Amino acid sequence: MTRLAWRIGAPHRSGGPRTVRWSEEARVGRKVVRLTLDHLEELTAPCRTCLFWQLDPVRRARVEDPADELDAWVSEVLREWGSCGRVVLVDGVPKGFALYAPESFLPGAAAFATAPVSTDAVLLTQVYVAPDARRGGLGRMLVQGMARDLMERGGIKAVEAFGDTRGDPGWDSGGPPRDHARGSRCVASVEFLSSVGFKTRRPHARTPRMRMDLRSALTWRDEVEAALEKLMGVVRPRPAPKPSTDRPGRTLRDSPTDR
Repeated sequence: MTRLAWRIGAPHRSGGPRTVRWSEEARVGRKVVRLTLDHLEELTAPCRTCLFWQLDPVRRARVEDPADELDAWVSEVLREWGSCGRVVLVDGVPKGFALYAPESFLPGAAAFATAPVSTDAVLLTQVYVAPDARRGGLGRMLVQGMARDLMERGGIKAVEAFGDTRGDPGWDSGGPPRDHARGSRCVASVEFLSSVGFKTRRPHARTPRMRMDLRSALTWRDEVEAALEKLMGVVRPRPAPKPSTDRPGRTLRDSPTDR
């Protein structure tokens, strides 16, 4: 079945409002699901063996199998806190993932100058999209899936993330990811975070801390969905009321008092 998909375009150079562009997903099925260990096994990404967030520098240096260590971390968070990630599937094949958790599970976050994360927020760490699936909005889908999950849980007010002002390390931009083997951080670009609803919480020349309020995210989603319904004709104007009558064959317009 053909599905209509929408995407919010970038602001026009003249400063005008964003436009809504439509595309058909007749041949490609895209879906965001909860992250599981099985999904991790299927992912081939630099982030698959990156433990920058999950361990402090001393423990990272002692790890022999980073993939197994990441699996153990995901299992621990699932037991103690709950779902900590989302995976985007394209025709059933994992093409990207996002990881998030309370800062207490992420000692690597202490390395940032703009740390710590606010006490009422969850920390978004990694957002990765495979090179052959970028520029299709999958990164945005992952962030929206995360926001929906956290809103349904309740008690969580916001999501925060550390952004990188030096450019996009390959999240959903079409550019190559940075060389994680040389110690580069898995940090989303400020440009990407801004495009999906984050705003600067604590400025910094290189790694500002950014924040997305979940209540604002819900309101934004509702407003966009309402606008889309109008565009699709689902929301139609009410029909004009028929003239009421005071007796058969005579309308109120014909009443002497209306002449």
